[in-house]
Amino acid sequence: MSVSQLRTGLAAVLAALTLVAASPAVPALAANPYERGPAPTTSSIEASRGSFAIAQTTVARSAVSGFGGGTIYYPTSTTAGTFGAIAISPGFTASQSSVSWLGPRLASQGFVIITIDTLSTLDQPAARGTQLLAALDYLTRTSSVRTRIDATRLGVMGHSMGGGGSLSASVSRPALQAAIPLTPWHGTKSWSSDRVPTLIIGAENDTVASVSAHSEPFYTSLPSTLDKAYLELNNASHSAPTSTNVTVAKYSISWLKRFIDNDTRYEQFLCPKPSGSAIQEYRDTCPHS
Repeated sequence: MSVSQLRTGLAAVLAALTLVAASPAVPALAANPYERGPAPTTSSIEASRGSFAIAQTTVARSAVSGFGGGTIYYPTSTTAGTFGAIAISPGFTASQSSVSWLGPRLASQGFVIITIDTLSTLDQPAARGTQLLAALDYLTRTSSVRTRIDATRLGVMGHSMGGGGSLSASVSRPALQAAIPLTPWHGTKSWSSDRVPTLIIGAENDTVASVSAHSEPFYTSLPSTLDKAYLELNNASHSAPTSTNVTVAKYSISWLKRFIDNDTRYEQFLCPKPSGSAIQEYRDTCPHS
């Protein structure tokens, strides 16, 4: 090879290396495409609002079938992608106003939330479970926010008989990603066929749905192989989840993020099991990952 040929070859190699160096780096794919929002801290999950700006819209009873209407709370920006969605039911004789505080609190963390009214305030848990599923179907199929929702990432919550309803909904639809019964009441005590990751929140001084007759046997009956947890609020009553409650919010957010968004960044708040003056007892099946 002549000197001129060698120089030409070296020049070509240097040009190629320069081109590679100047090329923009290809961004690495996210380990979890469902992560929404910044890395969590204790402060962020205890805050009254998360990082997402939200809006709300009313759903008239006359505009839907299968449940009694409600209110949708949702992130206003779509730049992060689609969101998981959760339907929340009130308890016996109550309206959606009893669980409305959860709407903006959870939506601002990166979820679409619907708090529902039931067809009758006297509806029993199984009927409330059916209505929770009807509300999720409305959200994902015909609602004005349906394009914001990932229909494969859904969950249910509820207070009292609405909490019992979330257990019924879970058994009826095992594809749900998470359930959170709040001081739940249900005549059925065994939930061994449940396959939905479930966080049950009971209250130490509950005289309506005592933990010994409801929350504890519900938790115990869930399969040991299931991702499950039981949190008992210290010195709290049956109505504790019906008004702003930091403990209910922070562990609900952590559970929903972990199982609806598959976001293991929130596992630190669930495993090892949390403790503190607000918690009378906590049981779980850690580790979840």
